[in-house]
Amino acid sequence: MTGILAVQGAFLEHGKCLEKLGADYRYIRKRDDFSENIDRLIFPGGESTTQRKLIKELGLFDILKEKISAGMPVLGTCAGLILLAEKISNDNPFLSTLPVTVCRNAYGRQLGSFSATGNIGNISDYPMRFIRAPYIEKILSDSVEILNITDEKITAVRYKNQLGISFHPELTDDLRIHQLFLSL
Repeated sequence: MTGILAVQGAFLEHGKCLEKLGADYRYIRKRDDFSENIDRLIFPGGESTTQRKLIKELGLFDILKEKISAGMPVLGTCAGLILLAEKISNDNPFLSTLPVTVCRNAYGRQLGSFSATGNIGNISDYPMRFIRAPYIEKILSDSVEILNITDEKITAVRYKNQLGISFHPELTDDLRIHQLFLSL
C-alpha cells in the first residue's frame, strides 16, 4: 500500500498513475491516515514551503522521517525532492534523508518551465516535465546513484530506498518511473 502525501500539490495525479498500474494507495492528509499497512510513500510536486508547513502542523514530520530513515521506499518529485534533500542551497532543509544539495526553483518562474526527453537510469526516452523545478547541485554520498542529467544539471537520483527527481512523472502518460518506484 502506497501512502501519497496529500496536503498540497499533484497528489491526485500520482494516485491516477498508481490506479493505472493496479497498485493500492491511500492519501495521507493527517497522522491517522498513516496506517500499519502503508509500506511506501510518494511526496508529490507542488509548493514545498506550503507542504513543509502543513506536514509540521498536521503532526506528520516525525513519522515520515522515521519511516524513511528505517528504509521505507519513497518517491519525491519536484517539491518532494526538496522535502527529502539533506541540504538546500537557497533554503533550510526539512527531512534531510537524501544526501544531496538541492537548489529550489532553479529554473526560474513558471515561464522557465520546460519539457525534455532523457534516460532515467535504465529507462530510455522518458518524457520529463519541469515546472519551476529544482535541480541537484551536489551529491553528498558515494552511495547516491545519478539517474539523469539534463542540460548539465542532475535531475534524478536514487539513494537506497529513495528516488528523488526534479520533474513530474505524474504529468505524463509514461508509467515507468512509478513502476520503478513500486519495484523498490
